[in-house]
Amino acid sequence: MKQTTTLFVFLITTISVSSQTIYSKAFGDPSNEPLIYLHGGPGYNSIGFEVSTAKELSENGFFVIVYDRRGEGRSSDGNAKFTFQETFDDLDAIYKKFNLKDATLIGHSFGGVVGTLYAEKYPNKIKSLVLVAAPLSIQETLNTIIKTSKSIYESNNDNTNLKYIRMLETMDKNSLEYSSYSFGHAMQNDFYTPKAPSEEATAIYTKLKSDTLFKSKGTKMTMEAPKGFWKNENYTSIDLTQNFKNVLKHKIDIFGLYGTEDGLYSKEHVKKIKGIIPENNLKYMENCSHNVFIDQQSQFIASLKTWIH
Repeated sequence: MKQTTTLFVFLITTISVSSQTIYSKAFGDPSNEPLIYLHGGPGYNSIGFEVSTAKELSENGFFVIVYDRRGEGRSSDGNAKFTFQETFDDLDAIYKKFNLKDATLIGHSFGGVVGTLYAEKYPNKIKSLVLVAAPLSIQETLNTIIKTSKSIYESNNDNTNLKYIRMLETMDKNSLEYSSYSFGHAMQNDFYTPKAPSEEATAIYTKLKSDTLFKSKGTKMTMEAPKGFWKNENYTSIDLTQNFKNVLKHKIDIFGLYGTEDGLYSKEHVKKIKGIIPENNLKYMENCSHNVFIDQQSQFIASLKTWIH
């Protein structure tokens, strides 16, 4: 990995695929190791990572690219199909735009699903895959959310929410409603944030909340994407166990960064991931939840500098 103290920033708003524009932005020296950030969702965007971490990561010797998937965030498209192949085609356009032969993909949450499937299908374009708070089994994630939420409500004698949990337990677990309501309980119970953020994380979150772009668009989500990916790909039923193994068969390194306070994943869930990828390739960090690149930013950057060359 080539070190550099020079920062080049490119704002690109003209990557067109099928006459549609895909928002992207790059940080750093293009001659450095390329990293492409794949945001969570479906229905979210890359703003949180872009504002909080992309520049800092580029200053540590990487060429960092962020983009919003078609029909999500700043890549608005009323005709988006919301299929994995569509995401692959758009990611190919990112490679072409920035003249990349291969790159490391950083897949956060649902972005880890996209990254894994892309790496499996196009292994020659992947240097390595970094899973950041990404699921192995989405159904297992939903089960963890409901089980933990139920325990909280029982401890608080919260009969109203216990009634909603009982309703969820009788629903079709593959339905979009089941996953949407489950993630709603995760947000309600602060499963995405550490209980006692470090000084570093607190400072980053404070800066993020005052950022104009993040305030206006960073937390906005759309329902078109989850509806589309559910209808076309049945994404709430995805289990990536075999996909991980297939990627590893192509001699592609898979790394994992997870937080011990991420309410979306039980210890058993993370242990299963650790059992598939090489043990030394996964870090399970204390005082860290879902936004690993903020909750433990120094460790996040240090890990990438160690793993990616």
